[in-house]
Amino acid sequence: MDWLDFFQSITDGLLFGSIYALIGIGFTLIFGVMHKINLAYGAASIAGAYVSIAVAAYVPLPALVTFLIAAIGSGAIAFLIYLANFRFIPLASPLATLMATVGMLILIDEIVVHATDGMPQPYPALFADIYIEWGDFGLRGDLVFIFVLSLIAMVVLMFMLYRTRLGIATRAVAQQPVAAQLAGISLDRTNALTFVITGMLGGLAGAMIGASVGVLSPLLVVPITVKGLIVCVIGGLGSIPGAIIAGLAVGAFENFFLAFRGVTERDMYVMLLLFVFLVFRPGGIFSRSVARD
Repeated sequence: MDWLDFFQSITDGLLFGSIYALIGIGFTLIFGVMHKINLAYGAASIAGAYVSIAVAAYVPLPALVTFLIAAIGSGAIAFLIYLANFRFIPLASPLATLMATVGMLILIDEIVVHATDGMPQPYPALFADIYIEWGDFGLRGDLVFIFVLSLIAMVVLMFMLYRTRLGIATRAVAQQPVAAQLAGISLDRTNALTFVITGMLGGLAGAMIGASVGVLSPLLVVPITVKGLIVCVIGGLGSIPGAIIAGLAVGAFENFFLAFRGVTERDMYVMLLLFVFLVFRPGGIFSRSVARD
């Protein structure tokens, strides 16, 4: 591998890593607000992308509209996950909610497998025929589009969290749920809307994965769930900026070893990166601050 191959693999990994950042943000936001891990989040993200191609099979749609339907579909599934796994289960029983989301992950995965007979489904891509070249260095048009769309989604999310009433309520519930209730904030409504918002981010990420790879497969559910959890831990539980940086870093790290060692060893080195952080910096890149806004 020469320097050009190195920079090419790192650049492609950073562009693709924006998808991991969105998945990591979803895990992080739910944990930050409810202090719970939603293991069904990755399954909901992929299922939302499947909803979009199911709709597109009956109504011809532009690729960008397909992305939007994936976000809406995943948001609806995330709301159902909240109702089934969190709304009526005592939050004082963390193991109960955790195991409930494991069951929901398996259920969603089985529904997708039976609906598609376990066969990969083609997914539309935008700008897949565009390749930007500077000498021997190049950028895939679809990856550039995915990166830009991810940045837009992140900016919109940050604006919502820090410039809207819902964002204020979300941060209040995350920091002091009892005080938030005394101030008239509904915990159930805030938690449900948090699930819907993160679900929409996940659906967008699921659509991006399908567009970048060219197909959707039920086999994507577990890897996406694992990568999202890795990004959440490396970035620092509850830290959205940490999830963004960790997602980009994991994408670059993964793609470098994909080019350097091959696809069979790629995930092994990503797990090794997680172990290094757990040993030397268990709080992640940005440990969650306890200071109040």
